[in-house]
Amino acid sequence: MSELRFVRLGFGDEAVEYQEAWQKQREVHAARFEDEIEDTCLLLEHPPVYTAGRRTEDSERPLDGTPVVDVDRGGKITWHGPGQLVGYPIQKLPRPVDVVAHVRRLEEALIRTCAELGLETTRIEGRSGVWVLGDPVEQRPSIGGLSLDFDPRLSDPEFDARLNGPEYAPSNAGQRREDRKLAAIGIRVAKGVTMHGFSLNVNPDNTWFDRIVPCGIRDAGVASLANELGRDVTIEEVLPVVEKHLTAVMAESVLAPREVEKAAV
Repeated sequence: MSELRFVRLGFGDEAVEYQEAWQKQREVHAARFEDEIEDTCLLLEHPPVYTAGRRTEDSERPLDGTPVVDVDRGGKITWHGPGQLVGYPIQKLPRPVDVVAHVRRLEEALIRTCAELGLETTRIEGRSGVWVLGDPVEQRPSIGGLSLDFDPRLSDPEFDARLNGPEYAPSNAGQRREDRKLAAIGIRVAKGVTMHGFSLNVNPDNTWFDRIVPCGIRDAGVASLANELGRDVTIEEVLPVVEKHLTAVMAESVLAPREVEKAAV
């Protein structure tokens, strides 16, 4: 893997429309496949947009018919918008490709970023991304006077938090002291080169997530660096920290092709 270079595409008033950034990814991907450029990470903000990965179910989309961009990455539905740092690392991986290892490297870089900014984060088994852990269930406040042992999100497959008031909203997970996702990861690998990547909630309006089932997860919510740290955090502050840790993690990684077990003859 070559040294990772960074391209800052646009932030704030110069935020990049999703379709424009997607086309830019395709162009960079093609150039990287042909070895015309080195590994490249595009960094940017988007105007508000919902995007749905290949596994998104209809029941997870906005109830009011708000447009959603269907994309060719893994994962489910999410939101991008102001206050969220988006990164698209476009990297050539050794074959056979180890997608899980690539995701773990992105998670590690973001976990280190959060630690440098003063926030402890982690992974959760079976759930990609970077998380702030909530309290044990027995120590969390009850919802609507009911014990969390009877949380309808877990016991009723047809329960929709969006129809049951703000107490179940993903953006209020911190108040409920539940697990909450700070950074989402969804990627695609084509011809051995990665596309798409991560989104890190720096200081967005997280109520945008309340109109969907973020990442298809009904029993957890979303977080931001600003809310968790209790102070103003800006994209400008976070950018160089993310770049530093992505560079370090990629440099430290000993990349090798994924081992493939041969069937017994």
